[in-house]
Amino acid sequence: MLKGLYTAASGMLAQQRKQEVLSNNLANANTNGYKADQGQLRAFPEMLLKATESKPASVDDSRYISVSREIGSINSGVYVQETIPNFVQGDLRETGISTDTALVDGAYPDENGSVFFNLQTADGEAYTRNGSFTIDAEGFLTNDQGSYILDADGNPIQTNDQTYTMTADGTMQFADGRNIQLGLTYVQDANLLDKQGENVYTASEEAQAEDARATAGVAYNIVQGAVEGSNVDMEQTMTDMMQAYRTFEMNQKVMTAYDESLGKAVNEVGKL
Repeated sequence: MLKGLYTAASGMLAQQRKQEVLSNNLANANTNGYKADQGQLRAFPEMLLKATESKPASVDDSRYISVSREIGSINSGVYVQETIPNFVQGDLRETGISTDTALVDGAYPDENGSVFFNLQTADGEAYTRNGSFTIDAEGFLTNDQGSYILDADGNPIQTNDQTYTMTADGTMQFADGRNIQLGLTYVQDANLLDKQGENVYTASEEAQAEDARATAGVAYNIVQGAVEGSNVDMEQTMTDMMQAYRTFEMNQKVMTAYDESLGKAVNEVGKL
């Protein structure tokens, strides 16, 4: 009976964790470049049940030996194994701000491939889809967290406080004649990136990150004066939250039923 309690408790904890993920998605429905997280539920390994019983020994009926037989397997609960961002393209939002830059997905050679802007953070090179850029007091192009936006050679971009025109392939054309290419990285499987928060990702050991311009079959488009919005589907998220709440409630009722049964076993059966 206690196994049922643990199974119901694990279901409640998993749904609570799922609610936290969905709530965080909903809170970031208006965050530029945010990619909705998806909680992956997995079952614990199945447990094999055996019954042990006694039977008379074949050579001497007065003696008994212990034998075991398999009853079957039982699942012992679920848990949230990991959360993986969904890298589906978000809607474009026109801002009219010349430093805002949106990445629009085109054709990629890999099913889970995606292109990112290159960033220089305090912990090293990183990637983002948030194109809400600005120019800091020293004239460098940065994101809204103050991290440098990198060019194709991996250097911070010095604008010298000049305006520029962004081409569709990500080339910044300045009035003084300079042309600087934005640093763009293609990742073959974006699900292997490590999420660092603030819409920033870093490459794990398994993720294969390469220059987007040098990768065959990669097509994208850069739009100036716009940003990629969050890809959170608010209606679907609300529906998923209601479903998670109902599942949590169902597990709660199961725990209550187990608790009442245990109470009767202790207070009523124990008196016999």
